[in-house]
Amino acid sequence: MSKYGKKSSKELGLEVAALGGRHFFNIDHLHYGYWANGLEANMANFPLAQEKYTDFLLGHIPADLKTILDVGCGTGKNAKRLTEMGYKVDCVSPSHYLAERTREILWEGNEVFECEYEQLETTKRYDCVFFSESFQYVHLVKGIEQSVNLLNEGGYLLICDVFRLARVDKEGGKVIGGGHRLEKFLENIKKAGLEKVVDEDITAETAPTIEILDEAMFRVGRPALEASLEFLHDRHPWIMGILNWKYRKKLDKFREKYIGDRRTSDDFKKYKTYRLFICKKI
Repeated sequence: MSKYGKKSSKELGLEVAALGGRHFFNIDHLHYGYWANGLEANMANFPLAQEKYTDFLLGHIPADLKTILDVGCGTGKNAKRLTEMGYKVDCVSPSHYLAERTREILWEGNEVFECEYEQLETTKRYDCVFFSESFQYVHLVKGIEQSVNLLNEGGYLLICDVFRLARVDKEGGKVIGGGHRLEKFLENIKKAGLEKVVDEDITAETAPTIEILDEAMFRVGRPALEASLEFLHDRHPWIMGILNWKYRKKLDKFREKYIGDRRTSDDFKKYKTYRLFICKKI
């Protein structure tokens, strides 16, 4: 959404994640880490693990592409790497803050569309539509349809993201946000006439991120939130009263999701799958 509209919760969350990660943890990406080849899973290694994730992802770009649309480009770091590799890259971001961050680091001629992906209107067509942990934020059916419309014939839809397994709905597993239902995704890819050419499971390599971010939230996010609420209660009880009256359910949901029970990589592996999909328009 543009700077003139109302921010969505997901847009605000991404901006907070970008600001918090950059200033508290020296993190400039908005995606999981890739913990492979013996890399120890801790916060000190998180920036390196994120770079390894990017290396893994960009190493799977199909051959003979010229144009790429990076959907949900975050801070623009992946798009910058892609332009340095010789691709012509445009980006989509619903956040004015993140869109501006991206414009600052891209070369002249790379367009940044500041809108929801489903509302994007352009006459341009691309050899690859690229989602790096951003597909979970778009509407499943509309997102696939939009991607097919924006692809050249023989072009590729590349998605690297979290998907939800059926058992989380059946068993009511611990809350770990994100991800379309995997079976529904595969059904809609087939319906859209896309040929699946790569399906690589990297759940084991990404799962340690859950415990690292959970620890950061427990040690930093939880005390910060509770201190802020305590300050409001002491200094401005009428504001706290309004918050409790109007937003109690949302506050309780936030506490349960992010600072309630500790989340583990085993929970993630049981109820989620992190996959790289490359699908070809035929």
